[in-house]
Amino acid sequence: MGSLTVAGTITTADVGRWIREFGRLVAENKTLLTDLDAAVGDADHGSNMARGMAAAGEAMDATSPETPGTLLKSVGMTLVSKVGGASGPLFGTFFLRMGGVTASEWSADDLATALRAGLTGVVDRGKAAPGDKTMLDALTPAVDALESAVAAGADTSAALKSAAEAAREGCEATIPMLARKGRASYLGERSVGHQDPGATTVTLLFDAAATHLTDAGAGAAQ
Repeated sequence: MGSLTVAGTITTADVGRWIREFGRLVAENKTLLTDLDAAVGDADHGSNMARGMAAAGEAMDATSPETPGTLLKSVGMTLVSKVGGASGPLFGTFFLRMGGVTASEWSADDLATALRAGLTGVVDRGKAAPGDKTMLDALTPAVDALESAVAAGADTSAALKSAAEAAREGCEATIPMLARKGRASYLGERSVGHQDPGATTVTLLFDAAATHLTDAGAGAAQ
């Protein structure tokens, strides 16, 4: 896998900015996420994720984590404990596994390693695969795209833009899919024609990363 090709690294402050922007986007899109979930699930995805990300921000304030990994573990533990349904365990596991990268500052390689670990955690927890109409349909292509960009020598910013685009394309691809996992799978053919709410949340995660998780933002306040 390629190395970071520009000066600078991803700091704990950068990761904090990413998580806060993700939380802001989730709150801003809470109604959309809830409406999407109403079509295929319990109509609580937006409210649950907004509550969980608000709590994650409070936990960051209270603990002042010193490394990207400890910050992400704090976010993950908060989501697992505060968010109901499948969203808390899945997104919580994603961040907890990302937090396993222990470097005090991250290179693009570290970011790719962390995201792959997070993806693997979601697969292990949810027992789903791409094509099942879940968050993995956005998360898997996003992580693949970032890894490919980093391996080709792209800097962090360019790699994250590629990942965000891949996440959005993957999310849109869930619309014609037949759900095979989760509550949406109970609907059978009626699940076709609806965008997956979890995949939509993943697009917000990578949109936030593309704008706030780059070496250009190093040193900004959490």
